[in-house]
Amino acid sequence: MAVEIVTVPDLGGAESVDVIELSVAPGDAVEVEDSLLVLESDKATMDVPSPFQGSLVKYLVADGAVVKVGDPIAEIEVADAEQAPAAEPVAEAQPVAVEPAAAELAPAAAPAQTSSEQLILVPDIGSDDEIDVIEISVAIGDQVEEGDTLLVLESDKATMDVPSSHSGKVIKILAAEGNKLRTGAEVAVLEVTSAASPEPVNSPEPINSPEPAKAPEPAPVAAAPAPAAQVTQTDSSPSDSVYAGPAVRLLARELGVQLDKVTGTGPRGRVQKDDVNNYVKAALSSAPTATAGAGIPQVPAVDFSQFGDIETVAMSKIQKLTAANMQRNWLNVPHVTQFDEADITELESFRKSLKDEGEKRGIRITPVSFLIKALATSLQANPEFNRSLAGDGENYIQKHYCHVGMAVDTPRGLVVPVIKDADQKGIWDISAEIASLAASAREGRLKPAQMQGGCFTLSSLGAIGGTGFTPIVNSPEVGILGVSKSQIKPVWNGSEFAPRLMLPLALSYDHRVINGGDAGRFMTHLVKLLSDIRHLAL
Repeated sequence: MAVEIVTVPDLGGAESVDVIELSVAPGDAVEVEDSLLVLESDKATMDVPSPFQGSLVKYLVADGAVVKVGDPIAEIEVADAEQAPAAEPVAEAQPVAVEPAAAELAPAAAPAQTSSEQLILVPDIGSDDEIDVIEISVAIGDQVEEGDTLLVLESDKATMDVPSSHSGKVIKILAAEGNKLRTGAEVAVLEVTSAASPEPVNSPEPINSPEPAKAPEPAPVAAAPAPAAQVTQTDSSPSDSVYAGPAVRLLARELGVQLDKVTGTGPRGRVQKDDVNNYVKAALSSAPTATAGAGIPQVPAVDFSQFGDIETVAMSKIQKLTAANMQRNWLNVPHVTQFDEADITELESFRKSLKDEGEKRGIRITPVSFLIKALATSLQANPEFNRSLAGDGENYIQKHYCHVGMAVDTPRGLVVPVIKDADQKGIWDISAEIASLAASAREGRLKPAQMQGGCFTLSSLGAIGGTGFTPIVNSPEVGILGVSKSQIKPVWNGSEFAPRLMLPLALSYDHRVINGGDAGRFMTHLVKLLSDIRHLAL
């Protein structure tokens, strides 16, 4: 017998594809052209046929893996035609070469080379119920010792290993993941040699005799309940309810990982060794902030269908990213929010006077244009807000450029395009860029580069309404300005109350970098610019 490697064939131009289905199980017989697995590209799905006839030894890829042309995907055991004829002369040569002197040694030598097949069964599992197979622990061709785990079973209450009752080589696996087995079910076939016995003459008897073959089973019977007992003894641990095999649980214990924190990528959400390793790698890579938010209890799941009709709607990718970013920022940034109002009566009067010129230029000037220009000028005057905390938590990065982001509400979710070098642009240029970026955002055409590099963010509710809100800092920035709907209010001018258009402002900042004095000066400067836009020219 020989083992052949199957590789990914020509994909017709696709650079890489996803493995979406493994079509056979290890140990299954395959014919030429039988489908081994299914691949999926951006445009189509395709079967990978077997180029050989034989038995599948194992897959070299997993469901969900990304492969390319030439990658090895499976091992198939095929009949070796060249070696089969050569076996006959060897068998014939043995009786010819036996001399009287050598014949005396034959009784001792023959048993050492004798082998037979041994069927391994599921030992007594304490009930007649069928139990799920959740893990095949060996592959065809593996050498196992007595007591080695062949597969893992899982009931409603515990997982248990099925040990080998003999030492030998695995030549057949008679079960697969997802099968249901009960006591006495067939598990595997081993090739057992008589060399393991100190009495060569008697060693074949327990292997070939139907009655003695059951003699080794008492040891597994006694050992089988042990894993179940271990699991039930630690029922208080959240990790015990996680869908994972003993080998994965052992790895998790060695690494100090709580399995209930790990997302399983295996069949039916089963946690695999790679999942545990990837969890540890992710935790190490985010070590500076790994403890942030730790210990916060999860919100319990609620079955809303008990109260009435419901519909589960998948969040868009942007919505998922926004939710994750908001939670991370809220947990990691110590927020402070400061409120004020700006008198924009003169600003609005000037803005409306530009309407005719704007129509000629094809540009519409909105209050946001003045807000971004005023923010850029305020950042220059108050460089504390143009910083970011370094990853080590012991330094800060002072930026010498001024890019202002603006939050845009789109059907896909919230996005923040960035006005680059806003301090170097005039109101007309900023207005044109705002219109272009907002249109791209709503149409889903924004490029990643257009949403990166912001120093400060503006979140304007504009005409939507509201008198104020507390925006969340868009880390690693240290400040964000929330703007609500402007209103006409009576304002005392020293001699009387006069109607003035007042704009509510809410400045949230990262208190690790910005203190109250910094925020007060920034807000005062910003209000002065908005109340008298002539200061923007100074």
